[in-house]
Amino acid sequence: MQTNFHTEAIFELFDAVQTAELFADQKTFCDAIPKFEVEIINQKFSTEKNLKNFDLKDFVNANFDFKNEDLLVEIVENLPIEKHIDQLWKVLTREAKDNKSSLLALPKPYIVPGGRFNEFFYWDSYFVMLGLQVSGEKEMAKNIVDNCDFLIQTIGFVPNGNRTYFLSRSQPPYFSLMVELLVEIYGDESLYEKYLPSLIKEYDFWMNGSDEFSESNAHKRVVKLNNENILNRYNDTDNSPRPESYLIDILDKKKTENPDFYNDVRSACESGWDFSSRWFSDPQDISTIQTQSILPIDLNCLLFHYEKTLENFFSKTDIEKSDYYKSKSEKRKSAVQKYLYDEKTGVFSDYNFKENKISKSISAAMAYPLFLNIATEDQAINTAKNIEKFLLKDGGIITTDIISGQQWDAPNAWAPLQWICFKGLKNYGFDDLADKIKNNWCENVERVYANTGKLMEKYNAMDTSQKAGGGEYPNQDGFGWTNGVYLKMKNS
Repeated sequence: MQTNFHTEAIFELFDAVQTAELFADQKTFCDAIPKFEVEIINQKFSTEKNLKNFDLKDFVNANFDFKNEDLLVEIVENLPIEKHIDQLWKVLTREAKDNKSSLLALPKPYIVPGGRFNEFFYWDSYFVMLGLQVSGEKEMAKNIVDNCDFLIQTIGFVPNGNRTYFLSRSQPPYFSLMVELLVEIYGDESLYEKYLPSLIKEYDFWMNGSDEFSESNAHKRVVKLNNENILNRYNDTDNSPRPESYLIDILDKKKTENPDFYNDVRSACESGWDFSSRWFSDPQDISTIQTQSILPIDLNCLLFHYEKTLENFFSKTDIEKSDYYKSKSEKRKSAVQKYLYDEKTGVFSDYNFKENKISKSISAAMAYPLFLNIATEDQAINTAKNIEKFLLKDGGIITTDIISGQQWDAPNAWAPLQWICFKGLKNYGFDDLADKIKNNWCENVERVYANTGKLMEKYNAMDTSQKAGGGEYPNQDGFGWTNGVYLKMKNS
């Protein structure tokens, strides 16, 4: 029984449950499993809701199951952290062979992040793969790529996660990096050919609309600058509250006159940085969110990797196609350096194309041009200086230099950004700084593990005696990408 609360007749019940705040976490009801066909539940609700003794919570419990599968096996306590992570891979493994509730079926088992996140997540899975590589879990690493391949071929792109309420958006496009990592794990270059159709198809998804500009210079996820350069943005076109944060979005929308507020919020979710002062005109106020006006440095570096991957593959088989993608990668690299690098400050940042100006935001996204080898040597030197000056703290790299109360800002340190900064700096020979990031963050992870027995979604880098916080939900434990990045960094 597939449930999509956003589009089906059951929306009236969904609205009643979410606005009544029956659950502390609004994602809970989105992930509930109907005990009966959705149409039957809806008919029952329509009949019973006006009865004198109707109790909404009793009705929901009678018609839905709420299964928490976070602990499928018993974890042995006091294990060394790496052995604990080896056990966690089994705890975090799921299968979804049937479409039930809001969950979409996938052909292969997969790793979930943990806590409230009991489904496959797109960009998380790349960082999970880094740890699976260290653990020797080759088959699970391949499962992740196969599941992404399946989603691209059936949906047209990899959604945020395998839930019906994620189908309007993707996440940072890491599929080309996943394939590259899988080739490294298996030592098999033929895997590029195996996944080539999906590499092309997902790249085309992100570039869809690049030939359809009319009066507007922005179309879907592409933006044309000065009738010449094309760069990309995050763009979710569903202008409605997110089901999993339904009431939060409705209440926040009342604080703004922005007619595209829901689009901007959803587009920030597509970025994976939900939420961050990066996307706000006022760093302290989510009502000023303007994600769709921003050309992000990280997204455009990731798409540069797609173009280089396709250019390199076709260089052996089809020179015309190779030249096509080479032209795309060269133009993007030029545009990144023209629009997304501030010569005055030496900072890679985002570009607001509606205001025609580069953002003053200082964030760990500045490391992406080093991570994906776009930066010049001088730009890399400046980036290393800025990372050390503004972002490096006792507990790792902070996300931005702004404390806003949002979880993708200071004081929080997130696993993927530690790896991107570490690997990017290593690429350009800044070994000492890279190793300092590695040591500071890994020691923070080890300290929390020693005190709690848990690996967390995020960490406080500025005060390592405190927990990380901010955002719409409490800090989660599990945790897929923390496990993966910790293992990879400790063994690098």
